Amino acid sequence: MSSSVARPVIPDASTPARTPAHYRAISMHLAIAPRVSVVIPAMNEAENLPYVFKTLPEWIHEVVLVDGNSTDDTVRVARDLWPEVVVVPQSGKGKGDALITGFEKCAGDIIVMVDADGSADGQEIVSYVSALVSGADFAKGSRFANGGGTDDMTLIRKFGNRALCSVVNAKFGARYTDLCYGYNAFWRHCLDEIDLDCTGFEVETLMNIRVVKAGLRVQEIPSHEYLRIHGASNLRAVRDGLRVLGVILRERSNRRALRAASAATRSSTARGDRP
Repeated sequence: MSSSVARPVIPDASTPARTPAHYRAISMHLAIAPRVSVVIPAMNEAENLPYVFKTLPEWIHEVVLVDGNSTDDTVRVARDLWPEVVVVPQSGKGKGDALITGFEKCAGDIIVMVDADGSADGQEIVSYVSALVSGADFAKGSRFANGGGTDDMTLIRKFGNRALCSVVNAKFGARYTDLCYGYNAFWRHCLDEIDLDCTGFEVETLMNIRVVKAGLRVQEIPSHEYLRIHGASNLRAVRDGLRVLGVILRERSNRRALRAASAATRSSTARGDRP
């Protein structure tokens, strides 16, 4: 993997000269070596994509758009806006399935998840990447961390998110301020440790739980969620809230089973049992 240390664009006298191809400029004073892939799951988001692509930094390595069988001009618009975009047809259904499909096609060292509805500001990607190159494994967006915010959350969704977040913090030893938010970034190697296996909106919760269970270093990034620009969301508060709860219960049950198996192994070793 490429170096994950932030470096100045112009080396000083004590730094060996390097070719510009080694680094991608973020500003006049900062550049990074890791390649950054942005994954955008989209279905019928042609009207929103101009707003999404407009905010993406020019220094990212690639954009991977996962098309969920759109019936509008989503793919054409994406190619017009970003000619090098990698378009991946989605064979399954659901946001989780789309993200997993996109992750498999990424060539970058760092992967960033961005929604296609215009609710996320791509300029925030620099904050996520900065956290990762500074030592974090997983940079988790939060609308409720100091400096974050949301324009698109009803009271019932806010209450549900807070309640579910509290359960995850209590049961898994996390310290999250936000649970169900899809703006995250991580080093590619994390995928081998969290092994995603869900298809719906609950994928963000599953990721948040499994990075904690895997002992990965997590840093929350304050993020502002804006209103969807065009169209209607497929999110359903009650239905998807129950699916999130199901993920929490399943992961908690798996954790108890692993603890029991580990305790049994230790006990057997202490007794000197042999297979």
